[in-house]
Amino acid sequence: METTQAGPLRQTRVCFGRCLRAFVNDHGWKTFLSVALITVLIGMVMGEDTFVGYYATKNGAFALVCACIWIGIFNSIRTICRERDIVRREHRTGLNIGSYVVAHWLYEALLCAAEAVVVTLIVRVMCWGHFIERGVLVEPTLEVLVTFFLIIFSSDALGLLISSVVRSENTAMTVMPFALIVQLVMSGSIFELAGIPKFISALTISRWGLDAICSTAHLNHMLEVAGGYVEALPEQASNPHNLVLLWLTLLGFAVIYAILAIVALSFVDEG
Repeated sequence: METTQAGPLRQTRVCFGRCLRAFVNDHGWKTFLSVALITVLIGMVMGEDTFVGYYATKNGAFALVCACIWIGIFNSIRTICRERDIVRREHRTGLNIGSYVVAHWLYEALLCAAEAVVVTLIVRVMCWGHFIERGVLVEPTLEVLVTFFLIIFSSDALGLLISSVVRSENTAMTVMPFALIVQLVMSGSIFELAGIPKFISALTISRWGLDAICSTAHLNHMLEVAGGYVEALPEQASNPHNLVLLWLTLLGFAVIYAILAIVALSFVDEG
């Protein structure tokens, strides 16, 4: 096989090319239709107070985070387990597992970037007239785009990890709802968390993604203006240092999940 007769970098390029061809042959563009539909549905229920009022903004941000996580996990949850037999066969003849996973990781990054553009454009249009007026670092539309991308991408990487661990597509789809529930319940948006749940929350994509959107939206400032009884959260502070830290954390999730996927798939010969 071409991938087993070359070095790691060459194998990465070959596997990446396979991913692109599979996207074309399997009509992968249809993915963008579901992404658009989900975002439009969320946009339809977000009121005119979104990005203007505290509670409407918090609820809207949570809904968008949920959508991005679903999009990301669904992208890749069946990707590797579907090819498990092929990977096992090629690994025995020289396939570098790291090259294989990195190729999928890079391809998924490209796909997630395109999906983030779709989500951002729809949100921007549907919130026309009441969108965020100013960003923390740059223009708010660009900040939201980066945040959407990182949420989708880190969730996608989580999907790759799950797909590397399980042995069948059926098992992957069974695990998927549990992964989503953990992300949503432990986000800190629905319930006030303390103790062990708060620790688990720090390990979720949803918590950091929600904080990033709220930071760009200046949520704490809305609370001050409204004079509410809810305490402002320092992790949602609208300053460049905090937003960059949130972005780096989300990117860190994507990197860690990829590394764990490589480790998990290294045992592919055992079953």
